[in-house]
Amino acid sequence: MEHPITPPPELAAKWVSEIYGDPAIPLHPITLCLVDRAAQWGADQELVACCTEVSWFTADILRAARRPKPPSLKEQALGALEHLALIPDPPGFIADMDTIRRALEQLND
Repeated sequence: MEHPITPPPELAAKWVSEIYGDPAIPLHPITLCLVDRAAQWGADQELVACCTEVSWFTADILRAARRPKPPSLKEQALGALEHLALIPDPPGFIADMDTIRRALEQLND
């Protein structure tokens, strides 16, 4: 899954072309990784700068909105079960899913 901060490959190719002066240079996976990390670093620096200019409460809200935590494995599993619940079931499938759901809900995140 690409992060919205990740520059598209076309833009990375344009930057590489501008740096090396040769539009025919292929993009190596390491180059794309470096571009991604540079973009992330720049975005992180901007977020830190913005958070220092606002109240701590607003900074916490801003940080949570711009760098949300990924769902836990438990949350992902519960979401998958919800998705599976929409599929017509073989005999006993819904009961089994309910048992799995209840077990997942008892786990810590």
